[in-house]
Amino acid sequence: MEKRATIITYGCQMNVNESAKMKQMLQTMGYNMTEDIENTDLVFLNTCTVREGAAVKVYGKLGDLKRIKEEKDGKMIIGVTGCLAQEVRDEFIKKTPYVDLVLGNQNIGRIPDILERIESGEDTHIVMVDDEDELPTRVDADFGDDIVASISITYGCNNYCTFCIVPYVRGMERSVPLNEIIRDVEQYTKKGYKEILFLGQNVNSYGSDFANGQDNFAELLEQSANVEGDFWIKYVSPHPKDFSDEVIDVIARNPKIARMLHLPLQSGSTKILDSMNRGYTKEEFIALAKKIKEKIPDIGLTTDIIVGFPGETDEDFQDTMDVVNEVGFENAFMFMYSKRTGTPAATMEEQVDEQTKNERLQQLMRLQNMKAKEESQKYLGQTVKVLVEGPSRKNPEMLTGRSSTHKIILFKSDRKDLKGQFVNVKIYDAKTWTLYGEMVE
Repeated sequence: MEKRATIITYGCQMNVNESAKMKQMLQTMGYNMTEDIENTDLVFLNTCTVREGAAVKVYGKLGDLKRIKEEKDGKMIIGVTGCLAQEVRDEFIKKTPYVDLVLGNQNIGRIPDILERIESGEDTHIVMVDDEDELPTRVDADFGDDIVASISITYGCNNYCTFCIVPYVRGMERSVPLNEIIRDVEQYTKKGYKEILFLGQNVNSYGSDFANGQDNFAELLEQSANVEGDFWIKYVSPHPKDFSDEVIDVIARNPKIARMLHLPLQSGSTKILDSMNRGYTKEEFIALAKKIKEKIPDIGLTTDIIVGFPGETDEDFQDTMDVVNEVGFENAFMFMYSKRTGTPAATMEEQVDEQTKNERLQQLMRLQNMKAKEESQKYLGQTVKVLVEGPSRKNPEMLTGRSSTHKIILFKSDRKDLKGQFVNVKIYDAKTWTLYGEMVE
């Protein structure tokens, strides 16, 4: 009898990577994957807990699944994994008794054994959220295409930013042995993947927990770039306080290391950065960004920014605007601060009201959109390497792909064999977010 499974993923690239591993395991167990939750036998919610809104979405979806399970007389397995599972733990079953299993991030490798126990009736309501300070079992993944393969190089985080729940739910930082990562790079590139994406809460502190002091992020980038094959390497996200000159130099001299660099700012105010426990000042961030742009002229910087953090004054917000104006980010993910229960910032005094946060966000977005359009103009007349993703969803007559800096590029071609291939495109038009060009043979 056919068994069907569904994975619903919320949150970051780390969750996307873990869902790809879960998909591979379920397929190996004989499940066919489906997106139709009304006609599935097993549903996993891979959850996020970075913002309160993410948890609300999860509980809303669980309400839908409860109804479906009742209509099936209970003949559906519901599992929850990811950061919300790690945070709520045993309370999850108490809140949602129709959930069958709650797995921490470290335990997804045990899914086959756990499902066998549930399917056989041996166990019900399994909660397994321990071992968050150990490296999870390495498992293969099904990424759904042959273009991008992601590799987790670290788990957990040691930074304890005052707005972030991640260190509390994913544990202390652990680095995957360098030889295992290189083996994954070799394996995926031999399979034909063209983009290798390194994942970690803070990728550039990779190896800081190793005793040898040599296997660091710069060494990992260097050895990965030496792997044979036509591919490039991307990574998210580095932390400004740990961005060394050695890493900058490795990126600069290796064309296989993509020119996309996501460098989270969070705030341009030194006072607020200190309150966030970010470990750098406004001036240090600007100096780092300028150094990177000087040594890697074709780099594309993107960032994260939070507005309305507790205690943020008009002057503090203006500092953020100043940094955005001076650095020149190609893109930015901008958010209003939202309280995250269990973090120090949630209980800080001088919480900023919603109207002020919204007004500041709109002002910041207007500035960033203007700067993004300015940054796009530098591509005019350039011939750039593009990894083709396939036909554009909005305009099927055009092909779409990403540059080394992760810019969206559209171009015309009658060829049907370009998906997953690198091509050269000469840019003739540059909008705020999208570049248009002609393929150069």
